[in-house]
Amino acid sequence: MVTINKTLGEILDETAKKFPEKEVIIFEGKRITYRELNEKVNEFASGLLKLGIRKGDKIGLWMPNYPEWVIAYFGIAKAGGVVVPMNTRYKTHEVEYILNNSEAVALVMTDTFVGIDFIKMMNDLRGKIPKLKSVIVFGNPEEDMHEFYEICEKGKDWENDKDFEERRKSLTPEDCVFILYTSGTTGNPKGAMLSHNNMGTNARDVTEVLKTTEKDRFLLAVPFFHCFGCVMGILGSIIYGASMVPMLVFKGKEAMELVEKEKISILYGVPTMFVLELEAFRKYGYNIDSLRTGIMAGAPCPVEIMRGVMEEMHCNVCIAYGLTEASPVITMTRFDDPVNKRVETVGKPLPGIEVRIVDDLHKSVPTGSRGELACKGYNVMLGYYKMPEKTKEAIDEEGWLYSGDLAVMDEEGYISIVGRKKDMIIVGGFNVYPREIEEFLFTHPKIQNVSVIGVPDKVFGEVVMTYVIPKEGVNLDPQEIAKFCKGKIANFKVPRYVKIVDQMPMTASGKIQKYKLREEAQKLLETGELKPLKLK
Repeated sequence: MVTINKTLGEILDETAKKFPEKEVIIFEGKRITYRELNEKVNEFASGLLKLGIRKGDKIGLWMPNYPEWVIAYFGIAKAGGVVVPMNTRYKTHEVEYILNNSEAVALVMTDTFVGIDFIKMMNDLRGKIPKLKSVIVFGNPEEDMHEFYEICEKGKDWENDKDFEERRKSLTPEDCVFILYTSGTTGNPKGAMLSHNNMGTNARDVTEVLKTTEKDRFLLAVPFFHCFGCVMGILGSIIYGASMVPMLVFKGKEAMELVEKEKISILYGVPTMFVLELEAFRKYGYNIDSLRTGIMAGAPCPVEIMRGVMEEMHCNVCIAYGLTEASPVITMTRFDDPVNKRVETVGKPLPGIEVRIVDDLHKSVPTGSRGELACKGYNVMLGYYKMPEKTKEAIDEEGWLYSGDLAVMDEEGYISIVGRKKDMIIVGGFNVYPREIEEFLFTHPKIQNVSVIGVPDKVFGEVVMTYVIPKEGVNLDPQEIAKFCKGKIANFKVPRYVKIVDQMPMTASGKIQKYKLREEAQKLLETGELKPLKLK
């Protein structure tokens, strides 16, 4: 297994040299070529040096999927800085924590987005982030802030900038270039440190599975601040000289319109996005003949949705499984896998990555048995920033990274994810895996999305509860769910409580925040608002 052995800057330089006049970003009327992108990246990087950015300095990146995100991403990397991507849904508490925890000296941000005043939030925090010296704003900065393109202007003469040249020569593929904070569904987020090699090699191998070439066009509605967007999306397309069409805010209908208009060949999304795209496609019918493949990842992929995307949209989509700490992809399905393996498993490991399924003592379990998925290889993060104890909990002395996900490996080496260790429900001594019930409920004709959790019960310890989003324009009675399950799944797996909702709390990467559902369910139980279903 050969790693890419290049820095992010070298990857962009190579592609820009190979395809200078090819479009790299198509965004709301703008069409940017590889030559233009690389020029702006070099200007921005040189401008950062003139701002006093040193090698290893951490720089927050807080904006939606603008082309400027891509310029800042590669610019910070070429300047020898460390990119700290930040979720655009963060509020002051999270921003303060991440900028302080990462010891960021600068922040690149937008001024406003979807009605959120980012500058006001920043002004509220200025005195609370002691190491932060510079704030760079795409949009309208305040007096003590810099405008984004002002930084590019400072670096206009980058070709004669000796300091910039020296800085670039000092960088190695093993350097940390990214600190990506995990979603933090439990406790404070942890900053996973990733190197150029971690990210570049993973991006290359993921898009190699898709047989990507310079003729491809990616629709990127997944957020750039998430590994799915910045590694598999931006980096994955740039390595092969492909084009990307970013979306600022995802809407199923608009996504399908873009596929038709821009002749998209590769579609990325979390399952929720594919659910809405499939619905829009069924409702309006689009010419999406250009669509070739894509990746569904970021959350468990329901079998019914996979089949719909493959059979109706004719999108030969692959499933990818991974986590931020693994740069991110560990396993993928391949085009030549049998159809049942493609829709029911997360495939096999990528080249250079070993996978084991282990018990609580980290000993391998027999084939076909459930256990925790662990991986080892070039893709394992450098560690959690300033958290050596947490790093030791996640990575053992032999370099195995423990995922916290429960999985099964079959005789042929295909892996199925059956849930999170912490999500397992124990009903009267029986282990219940939410994923299994969710898959079953997705076959109900009236259900658009579903999430299963455990809630306390005096008799059984815990019982199953499900949150359900019905399909548009459909009435769904909770009792229908009990009737649908009766006789088809074991009694102890049948939901005792059902709550019909029109939305569920999500992380920006498309994962349902089950801990928030548990908190709400607990309150509803305490107030007596939640009534058990009649299961007879």
